[in-house]
Amino acid sequence: MNFDLKNIILIAEIVVSALLVLTILLQHRGAGLSSVFGGSGNIYRTKRGLEKGLFYLTIVLIILFVTIGIVNLAISA
Repeated sequence: MNFDLKNIILIAEIVVSALLVLTILLQHRGAGLSSVFGGSGNIYRTKRGLEKGLFYLTIVLIILFVTIGIVNLAISA
């Protein structure tokens, strides 16, 4: 198999995008349909532990995804 730089960047972008979707879906959000049926979604609270780590991981993955996209654009041009 011949892997050139463009294929490696494309594979990395696919992996990062899948991880990004996963981390976004794992984040818990209190304001959803539960507030329609009487759930209280107006409570202010801070992120702690795993939730905070997941939030920071999402930010890092977003930055990585944008960076890989820019590099991919620069290589294609």
